[in-house]
Amino acid sequence: MATSRTARGLKYLESKKNLAGSACGVAGLALTLAGVAGAYWPVVVAGLYGAGALIAPPERTAPPPFDPREELGVLREDFGRMRKYVAGVELPSGAGEALAELLELYGALLEPGWVADVLVTDPEAVHAVSRAVRQDVPESVDAYNRTRWWSRMTPGGESPERHLDRQLGLLREEAQRVTAGLHEVEARRQQTHTAYLEERGRS
Repeated sequence: MATSRTARGLKYLESKKNLAGSACGVAGLALTLAGVAGAYWPVVVAGLYGAGALIAPPERTAPPPFDPREELGVLREDFGRMRKYVAGVELPSGAGEALAELLELYGALLEPGWVADVLVTDPEAVHAVSRAVRQDVPESVDAYNRTRWWSRMTPGGESPERHLDRQLGLLREEAQRVTAGLHEVEARRQQTHTAYLEERGRS
């Protein structure tokens, strides 16, 4: 308990409030030596110290540490659950093949290794994959499954199969853009390393 109080006391001594208050208190002592404060100099010094402590900016609290690799680990688990869910839904052959290719692409991006190491450096790419795995793919499959039932009751209009095909096509295009962006990141990294080695060779 005493150690805790001592640590808090030392922390306050190093705080912005104490430093600002001390600076103002020193100014109060200067006024006292100049003969301005008179007999009330303790009140002046204490008041200036308190005013300095009050106007000092608050201490900055450091944000909690965040490891993006932990997010990928959770995302892999969600991806596994999503695959089990869509595997239990009967899809038309064309959409089933398109979905299988899309899931294979997501799996390759999330598989532990150098690709995932590049992915984790791009927060936007991680967000795109996360949104697709946790929201877009399950909702597309679920919407098809529900709409298919209604289309049997009220035939006509655009088929749920066509909507599903278009949705999976858009998701595949997005996944390909993510993959292309990661490829560019890796290519730039390689170019930078080559330039570094060339510069080191010249020196």
